[in-house]
Order: sequence, then C-alpha cells, then structure tokens
Amino acid sequence: MAEVEALCEVRYASAVELPTALAGADVLFMWDFLSRALERAWPSADRLRWIHQAGAGVDRILLPGVVESDVVVTNSRNVFDRSIAEYVLGLVLAFAKDTARTLDLQRRHTWRHRDTEMVDGRNAVVVGVGPIGRETARLLRGVGMSVRGVGRTARAGDGDFGEIVASADLHVTLRDADYVVIAAPLTESTTGMFDAAAFEAMRPTARLVNIGRGEIVVERELVDALASGRIAGAALDVFETEPLPDDSPLWDMPNVVVSPHMSADFVGWLDALAEVFVDNFRRWHAGEPLRNVVDKELGYVAS
Repeated sequence: MAEVEALCEVRYASAVELPTALAGADVLFMWDFLSRALERAWPSADRLRWIHQAGAGVDRILLPGVVESDVVVTNSRNVFDRSIAEYVLGLVLAFAKDTARTLDLQRRHTWRHRDTEMVDGRNAVVVGVGPIGRETARLLRGVGMSVRGVGRTARAGDGDFGEIVASADLHVTLRDADYVVIAAPLTESTTGMFDAAAFEAMRPTARLVNIGRGEIVVERELVDALASGRIAGAALDVFETEPLPDDSPLWDMPNVVVSPHMSADFVGWLDALAEVFVDNFRRWHAGEPLRNVVDKELGYVAS
C-alpha cells in the first residue's frame, strides 16, 4: 500500500472502527471479503465514490443503499480462477480414486484392494459461467470429462463449455451429471438454488462440489440427500454459517469433504489481492476507467 499512501490519506480500520473511518472517505478497500461491517458503517459514507472488494464475490457489500447509490463497486476478478479450478479438479479426482478411504485404511494399517473410477468420459455440470467456472471447465475437459455450463441464458457454441444451459433448465441438466460444480456468485436468483428438488433431480451416483457460496445450497436438505443416498457425496468449501458449527452433521459424514473456505487461497494470494487494488487505484487517481466494475443489479462483473 506504500504507493497509495504516497498519494492520499489512508485510514486502516477494524470492523468496529469503520463507521468513524468511513466519514469523509472517497474510497473503501474491503480487505476482509467476508466482513459485514459495511452494514453498520454505511450511514457514515458521506462522500464515498468507490468500493473495492478483495475477493470475487461482492454479496456482502451490495447493500440496498450501495446498489441504489452512484458508488462504483469493483472486485478482484481473475485472481483466483486457476487456484479454485485446480482445487475442484483435485476433489473430483479424490472422489473418483477413493482417496479418503485409502487414507483411512492406511491409518488403520489395512491392506484392502479396490477398483476405482475413471474420470475420462464422465459428465460434469458447472453452475456459473464466469471466469472461475470457465477455468474449471477447461481443466475438467483436459482430463477427458464432458462439461456443460449453467448460466442466466442458454447459448450454443461456447468455447469453454460447448453448450450453456439456462438456469431455468437446471433440474433437467442435473439428470446427466456425474459431478456438479457450483461456481456461481450469490445473488437473489442463486440463493437456495440447490434444494431438495435439485438433489432429487441428480443421479444417486453424483457428487456435488461447492466453491461458490454456502447460501446457494439449502444445507439441511443437502444433509438429508447425503444421508438417504439420494446423492453419493459432496465436497464443500463454503457453508451457510462459517466457521462450520461443531454440531453440524457434515463433519462426520463419510461421503463428505469439508474444507475451511480455502479453495482460492494459494501461496501469495494476499499480495495478489493488494496488487489488484493498487493497480485500480492508479487508474482512479488518474481519472481512468476502473477494471472489474460490478453490475450492481446483477451482482457480478458482466462479461
């Protein structure tokens, strides 16, 4: 932040301090992308012109007041595309190759030969066709999987997905999927998208991977689907409540992988996030167009 500090007054604030620090500020850099501190601090934003989020998702800062205002919102689009896509590929391979059971048997010093699955020729559906979903599709196709995307509108001939299916046809599309990857932003239309009806539409052998937002999945209905064998497994990096409560049944389910919202975080990610903001600050200070401007009605950067 040295370059920014040389050009303007910078106030560093905790969530508690934000209302005071925001008064008179032109720019807000939300470093904690999961923080809800802006909800309480927003009335103090008396001259705010630009908010930058240190993350891809902007659901925590798109308050009604922000959406209705002239404040520009930008995000850190493209920083995490590859790291998240690699994480998804790793989870798909872990399911197919029964890695969790291998590690469990190793801990018990048990030699038990099994056959494992191939991913070549399997079908994946990626819900969310932004940069993260696209990079995920490229990697899954690279190991021989057939991939379709689910987006707001249907279109054919897409370079990464081949076919993109409209979200209105999600349930029909889920019927053919061996793996379902949620890579969509949290918006009004995606909240609760994966409920009991969606799990009922999936194959009993299908696995769900969620690296989007926890609120896209109705968690109690996912637990029921997993416990009943309605779907075969889930790998979850995001949850309705984070950290995941100690009493959540997801912790102890043998067909579930729980990770602590870390799919994006590679060595050096904090520096990469800061660099995105500093680059955009140069543009803002020079009066140039900002990168990664969010469509506040849609809830993400429109391609």
